[in-house]
Amino acid sequence: MTNQFDVAVIGAGAAGMMCAAVAGQRGKKVVLIDHASRLAEKIRISGGGRCNFTNLHAGPQNYLSNNPHFCKSALSRYTPQDFLALVKRYRIAYHEKHKGQLFCDESAEQIIDMLKAECERGGVAWRMPCKIDAVGREGEMFRLDTSAGTITASHVVIATGGLSIPKIGATDFAYRIAKQFGLKLVEPRPGLVPLTFDEAAWQQFVALAGIALEVDIETGEKKSRAHFREDLLFTHRGLSGPAVLQISSFWQPGAALTLNLVPETDIAETLIQGKGSLKKNLGNLLAQWLPARLAEGWLLANDFKPDARIADMPHKQLRKLGESLNRWVVVPNGSEGYRKAEVTCGGVDTRELSQQTMMAAKVPGLHFIGEAMDVTGWLGGYNFQWAWASGTAAGMSI
Repeated sequence: MTNQFDVAVIGAGAAGMMCAAVAGQRGKKVVLIDHASRLAEKIRISGGGRCNFTNLHAGPQNYLSNNPHFCKSALSRYTPQDFLALVKRYRIAYHEKHKGQLFCDESAEQIIDMLKAECERGGVAWRMPCKIDAVGREGEMFRLDTSAGTITASHVVIATGGLSIPKIGATDFAYRIAKQFGLKLVEPRPGLVPLTFDEAAWQQFVALAGIALEVDIETGEKKSRAHFREDLLFTHRGLSGPAVLQISSFWQPGAALTLNLVPETDIAETLIQGKGSLKKNLGNLLAQWLPARLAEGWLLANDFKPDARIADMPHKQLRKLGESLNRWVVVPNGSEGYRKAEVTCGGVDTRELSQQTMMAAKVPGLHFIGEAMDVTGWLGGYNFQWAWASGTAAGMSI
């Protein structure tokens, strides 16, 4: 059976549902296709099940791309306030958790239900679960050979995301379609992902697993240096927490990370100035600034005795200790990979696409939206905002 549509959206996640709803409500005949049996799994698991659905401060400066100006147009035309208005229309209770991050009070399912309802308002047809065997052109139309029959459409929108979290269905479908139609890719890599270290070198820090604290973290050369102040988490294999997830999208293999574990205090200067009046031992003193278990573990890892009296220590040793805490330089040996990455950096090269319509210049009618392309947001609701904005841009243009 042949089904003819104006628009076939492949991928029923955040960007795909947004695009389908917008195009459908503009009077277009839309079909939404997904290979999964369960809808929008990435929305469902996000934000601990409460979905960090946008960030109040989202702007072009919060996105990473080889073509940094590309995202400006879509983000300016569909803002966090626009999505918030939709959330309010559906009476979904929400709260701001931290640095502009907005979460549902109750469940991520509310965002999924809202998007499904918006698709229904637009008369969107569903094909799910539905496997796509081939995508080709027949004149000005696209032909999709699927497990639900042949589908033809004037426009095809690829919203299948990247390679992150394969256990919930991530595939390289978007990249295969891009290559098939002669579009360039920016090499994909895991983003917003925990970083790992050489097992032998990390052994001294394994006992610190589970400890969290706010730090400054940096990587990169001067002009392109990335810097965040967020919470760090020690793990058995390396470092995680928001600080490391943020910096991981900017980190390049072989590059160092520089961390300040006590950002508000110059430890060496404080210890030297207070040396005469401080009678405490090192372990108790550092516990003023660090979790007690970290203070002790840090001293042992750096060859200091936790019960040593500060009054007995030479300035040179105190400076060494201060440097180790205020400027800890480490080189990860890799990351936890796509299985733990929240997003995929890289993807379809945006220089191949229109920033107004998300359509490929070489292939009229073929659009890419969301995580499939080389636009990656920071941690904290920014990637969902890109899904809403890019999906709306494509939906409005068709």
